[in-house]
Amino acid sequence: MFVLKNRNNLMFKPLIVVVLFFCTYVQAQDLTPVTLHLVGDSTMANKPNLAYPERGWGHLLPHFVSPELEIRNYATNGRSTRSFIDEGRWSSVLSEIKEGDYVLIQFGHNDQKKEDPVRYASPDKDYPAFLKRYIEEARTKGATPMLASSICRRHFSSDGKLERTLLEYAAAAKKVAKAEDVAFFPLNEKTCALLAETGDEESQKFFLQVPPDLYTRYPEGKIDNTHLNVIGASKVAQLFVRELKAQNHPLANYVYRETL
Repeated sequence: MFVLKNRNNLMFKPLIVVVLFFCTYVQAQDLTPVTLHLVGDSTMANKPNLAYPERGWGHLLPHFVSPELEIRNYATNGRSTRSFIDEGRWSSVLSEIKEGDYVLIQFGHNDQKKEDPVRYASPDKDYPAFLKRYIEEARTKGATPMLASSICRRHFSSDGKLERTLLEYAAAAKKVAKAEDVAFFPLNEKTCALLAETGDEESQKFFLQVPPDLYTRYPEGKIDNTHLNVIGASKVAQLFVRELKAQNHPLANYVYRETL
């Protein structure tokens, strides 16, 4: 057996580097290709118009994971657990799911809209029932469902305290996840903690702030405290991959970096 007696011997340092690189390469090669389907609303969705600053966090997620994890983002602006099903979007996703895939479901923002019966889903009855349907039907395809609570809105009171407007839906999603034995990602809790720590003024950097006279759609400009810009979307994606690691989730093996 060869023994390296002088650990400061510079002759062997390049060899150590090569061995470590080889081990890392072999580990990467051992990853089995798998698909993660994202189902949700605008805060998760891809944004095809790259000239416009809005981004969903699912749009940035691929930049944190290895190519062996294929991410298919079906999240769509303005949809709720109810309308995503009623419009046939969920059926379309189901037709693409194969055994061994993962499905991450995140709704809540539009489920909250009582004035719109097409989208509204009550947090105590309809919303949990729809989430259970997503879980059950994903499992019938041999996929592993996952639930995430909605990201936090940037609403601060006059005295500078963050107002958590989605607590009922976040709690309902967590309850369903526990009852159905699926992985739960508390993105509402994580993002609200981030905003509360960052503060009212400083947290603007995560959200869509459109100046006047730049975009035809918003000639007067727009301050949006729900939708993310590229910084906010990247931060939420980072929170998600770190939670994968914290839970020792199987998909954590596909995370190759935590910072961009």
